[in-house]
Amino acid sequence: MIEKYVVPGQRVDLKAVRRNASPGDVNTERTYATKVFDVLSEDRMEILMPIEATKLILLPVDGEYEIFFYTELGLYECIGRVVDRYKSNNVYIVLVELETNLRKYQRREFYRYSCVLDMDSRNLFEEEIDKLEQKGSLQLVPGLPLKRSVVVDISGGGLRFVSNYMYEKGSYILVNYSLFIKGETKEYKIACKILDVRELENRPGEYEHRVQYMNLDNEAREEIIQFIFEEERRNRHRQKGF
Repeated sequence: MIEKYVVPGQRVDLKAVRRNASPGDVNTERTYATKVFDVLSEDRMEILMPIEATKLILLPVDGEYEIFFYTELGLYECIGRVVDRYKSNNVYIVLVELETNLRKYQRREFYRYSCVLDMDSRNLFEEEIDKLEQKGSLQLVPGLPLKRSVVVDISGGGLRFVSNYMYEKGSYILVNYSLFIKGETKEYKIACKILDVRELENRPGEYEHRVQYMNLDNEAREEIIQFIFEEERRNRHRQKGF
């Protein structure tokens, strides 16, 4: 049955399970992108060990992960546990045992699209944060300078960007970028929370930030999701030579 959905070479995302999280908490654990190596049975499969910035990510044995499968039939998820790690023909593999059944994942904003987009940003002032928390809307102090950066992946829930400066984890920032949607360029100014910051190992002085949108309305979110799926569709057509 599982072979109907999951096949070798298919993209998967792994995110560590938080067992002691409170209801409503956002899982801010890092998401690792990798691929299915082989499907061994209904509840066991081999997955390639994730690699980030040329560094192998050694997932711990007995670690539990949310596993997201990008299938031809849509996005599916389950919970899996790492039961072994090994090397085969110079390929590093984790053996995963599935602890729940596959189910359709409905949160389309989760899908992350790798890209290269120019972006501007700055810290939000306390008065801007207070108005955001009290009224749920972004009321900006005009004319303040912005710093340049580059978006490297985007979703309907947030984005990841790289810059030569560093924001503090947990701080609130304004991001400003544009997308080409339905034949026109649309600008987005969004309040975001910094979920994670790390210096790039192979590029000292440059920092990767993961952020979560704070004030994105449903219309803007749907526009971003539509942009992502349209770009993915174009990429698939280019790869097939259409």
